[in-house]
Amino acid sequence: MRFVHTADWQLGMTRRILGARPPKEAAGGLTGEAQARFAQARLDAVAELGRLADERDAAFVLVCGDVFESNLVGPDVVARACEALGSFRTPVLLLPGNHDPADAACVLRRPDFARRCPAHVTVLDAPGVHEVAPGVEVVAAPWRSKHPLTDLVGEQLAALDPAPPGTLRVLAGHGELDVLDPDDDEPARIRRDGVLAALADGRVHYVALGDRHSTWTDAVDDRIRHAGTPEVTDFDEVDPGNVLVVDLDRHGAQVAVEPVGRWRFLRHDARLDADGDLDALDARLAAVPDKERTAIRLALVGTLSLRQRGRLDDLLAAHAHAFAAVEILEQHSDLATVPDDADLDDLDLHGFAADAAAELFAAATSDDAEARDALRLLHRLVGSR
Repeated sequence: MRFVHTADWQLGMTRRILGARPPKEAAGGLTGEAQARFAQARLDAVAELGRLADERDAAFVLVCGDVFESNLVGPDVVARACEALGSFRTPVLLLPGNHDPADAACVLRRPDFARRCPAHVTVLDAPGVHEVAPGVEVVAAPWRSKHPLTDLVGEQLAALDPAPPGTLRVLAGHGELDVLDPDDDEPARIRRDGVLAALADGRVHYVALGDRHSTWTDAVDDRIRHAGTPEVTDFDEVDPGNVLVVDLDRHGAQVAVEPVGRWRFLRHDARLDADGDLDALDARLAAVPDKERTAIRLALVGTLSLRQRGRLDDLLAAHAHAFAAVEILEQHSDLATVPDDADLDDLDLHGFAADAAAELFAAATSDDAEARDALRLLHRLVGSR
């Protein structure tokens, strides 16, 4: 039996870095246009995994939670999601997760979703065993609130007897395993020992999980998997942008990791102390492919003169127009600006302007941040003449 395991579509997600303007160190114009492209990319990834399921003749697509970013997404997000689901020829099973739990406000129960939802889409909002095809059962462990007080997966496994002969069972859950996030104060953490025992005695044959946005395979039993998000959502994700195509029988699972995402969130650390370092940063940013689908976060350390800092401002502003976003990560940056004599000479000012620049230079060398900012601006203005 073949099916597609996916999770964490989070349709309707917004990212601050894509909607904000560039940082003050890189003045220039990024607007919410990148956010709109990012939202469309998430829908495109859904459509792509639908085509993949059709091409591979999958029995169904199992979405293990967080179909939507929240239960409060607008009707436009719901409508576009239903249009994307309508393009599937393969049956689709949607499990409520922590972002879209099956509570009173559940988006998967809203009238606008129910009205548009294609007939081949089933919402697994009722916990327990669901027969999805002859000889195939999915054991659903949906989130019923934002803050469950028990291990929802463990509850379902504890209620199961071994699967009947000739029946394959897939557990659909959402949340972190205790080996990935051993927080003893989190009652909803999934206990791996219970999952391993259920696989060993044949109560289930595969454990499909959501919530972790990086694709992950358990080292003890490779039938325990996180599919990850089909399109990247943050900078700390190790292997996002995938779906899993699972060939399952009672003896094991053959799993193919299939990339469907196209965006990247990158981080780059750089030390900047000389013109050569700025050259290297400029070349590094220029060499990044698919800039329109790439957000990059920079951690910068070092010491630059005013002239060099102005050059940094200019090169970041220039690159910001090509990338989806360029951001300096302030809490991990330590970039000092220290004026030198060449900074004053480079201005080549005369008369009153030269006197004013000399006063600013004296204040800047005395650690006056406002004077340094004024000199940086003056350098940029003079350099643009």
